[in-house]
Amino acid sequence: MANLKEIRTRITSVKSTRQITSAMKMVSAAKLRKAQDAIIQLRPYASKLEMLLDDVAKNVDSHEVNLYLNKREVNKALFIVITSNKGLCGAFNSNVVKNVIADIQEEYAELAKKGGIEIFCVGKKGAELLKSKGYKSTYDYHDLLEDIQYSEIKNIALDLNNKYLNGKFDLIKIYYNQFKNAANQEVIADQYLPFELPEQKAYAEVHFDYILEPSKESIVGWLIPKSLKIKLYKAVLDSNASEQGARMTAMHKATDNASELIKELQLEYNKARQAAITNEILEIVGGAEALKT
Repeated sequence: MANLKEIRTRITSVKSTRQITSAMKMVSAAKLRKAQDAIIQLRPYASKLEMLLDDVAKNVDSHEVNLYLNKREVNKALFIVITSNKGLCGAFNSNVVKNVIADIQEEYAELAKKGGIEIFCVGKKGAELLKSKGYKSTYDYHDLLEDIQYSEIKNIALDLNNKYLNGKFDLIKIYYNQFKNAANQEVIADQYLPFELPEQKAYAEVHFDYILEPSKESIVGWLIPKSLKIKLYKAVLDSNASEQGARMTAMHKATDNASELIKELQLEYNKARQAAITNEILEIVGGAEALKT
């Protein structure tokens, strides 16, 4: 059994750790509210844009639109991996990286052998985890997560679109955590390009025959790049909200575990102290008996 000084030192250390995890939990809770509001406010707009594309894109056939829609043989692919710059958020980062590696090894194994896969990391932790597994990222953009701005993401999306249209990549996918709630995030592997039109859904029982100007093809040709920008922006916001939720949950569990450990150590301390007192009493009694003889 450890001596009393060692147990007291451990109790002090765990209490200090509990203070840190509790403070981090509160900070993450505050950040979560802001991040959650951002993604919840964007979702109706993204949904409405999808509905508009569904209505307008029917039977559209133009060269400009088909450049985004037509699938081609995949000789070069780009995987965008969105994680976080900081740790202490449970399996948030590792879950995304596991999905990326699983896809590379299973679905794109032949392409990977030919060196046809490049990785674009948004988030330092994802880049570090991939590097430790032998997958080096070609592009890194970590500063984006410090202050998420649509203007920056729009420029990245434009660059990605140009790379696809110029034939540098034949397939672009996004991997990220989709925000469900503070305790639940789902890893999503979403195809960015070639663009996939929304499935024909019955958004309304009555569909109107709109008169479109300048033309249906021109409008769809404008809507698709717009939708791609929103898709990338939504993925980053989803990941940010998921990160704060995962960190808040992880710090909550760490705080609870620290409290449990303090209880166990306090019990161990009381037992050790009781044993020490008992030993002292026995020594005193033994000494008194010795003096009698």
